[in-house]
Amino acid sequence: FIKPVRTELKMETAMNHARMQYRKSCRFVLAAVAALLLGPMPTWAQERPLKKINWGQTALSASMWIPWIAKEAKIYEKNGLDVEIVLLRGSGQSSQALLSGSLFAAPVALPQLMLADLNGADMVNVAHTIASASSKLLVRPEIKTAADLRGKRVATSSIGSLGDFLFRYALRKHGINPDREITWISIGTNAERLQALLTGVIDGADVTYPADIQAERKGYRVLIDARKEIVFPTTSVVTTRRNIREDRDTVMRMVRSHVEGIAFHKQNKEFALKVLTKYVRTTDREFLEGSYDIFKQDFIPAPYPITKGLEPTYDYVAQTRPDIRNHKPEEFVDASFITELDKSGFIKKLYEGK
Repeated sequence: FIKPVRTELKMETAMNHARMQYRKSCRFVLAAVAALLLGPMPTWAQERPLKKINWGQTALSASMWIPWIAKEAKIYEKNGLDVEIVLLRGSGQSSQALLSGSLFAAPVALPQLMLADLNGADMVNVAHTIASASSKLLVRPEIKTAADLRGKRVATSSIGSLGDFLFRYALRKHGINPDREITWISIGTNAERLQALLTGVIDGADVTYPADIQAERKGYRVLIDARKEIVFPTTSVVTTRRNIREDRDTVMRMVRSHVEGIAFHKQNKEFALKVLTKYVRTTDREFLEGSYDIFKQDFIPAPYPITKGLEPTYDYVAQTRPDIRNHKPEEFVDASFITELDKSGFIKKLYEGK
């Protein structure tokens, strides 16, 4: 009688021990799972590789400042991007590289984008960094009004260039027929046009900073300031609709980096000047300071693609493609990225307490 009872006691003790071991095992597994879900991620998961993309730069100019800022301040890196900045010749070459897939994005000029899309391309503008061109028409001191320019000689970089178009457009607004009443001359560089103006070879010149300041110091007058008179968006952020469809996340990270770069530029003057010194390769403090003052003002904090006041752009494109007038500005832009960053409060936070 005793033996069976002892045997049952042993069996019950063994079962209780097994239950305790099972409970301990369950607690260990649950703790391990919780540690994975709630604790720090393993190093291999934290070190997610950066997405490599190519950005096309169209000129060594202060207007191209923001991508340099975003790269040097490691803003791209913070947003998971490894950006290679590739210098190309103008919007035409950048457009070709963008459409071939060699570039992920580039600052293609709005007229070039429109012309390309009218010919079947799928480029799209997702941000505009500057609302207008920075060119000025400087004239001899005795020329007081646009009417005084009749019969005079005006120089731009080349016939058909953007400056040539902008000032012909502006003069028409002032009642001048630029094709009949002005003699236009092509003179290559900013410095060469300034020299021609100062020596009396020409009566007016399309110049940008610092040539405009140098001319004003010598008594020459600003007859037309394109920044004040003409809406002509520049320094855009252009990608393809295919990139947006297939990799919207990367496009957003690129746009977010650009917006952060603008804020960083405005709030970190000395760093910005060092970056411009590196890329433009000048230590001229006056030039650097002047450039900063201009572009701190010009860079748009919330750089929505511009769709209003584009009559000059349409006129420019219509010279070769009159059918542009059948298309709305909204067809060439995607404002959803800036809209999302703006409405979420992201852009506002960049400037809080600054």
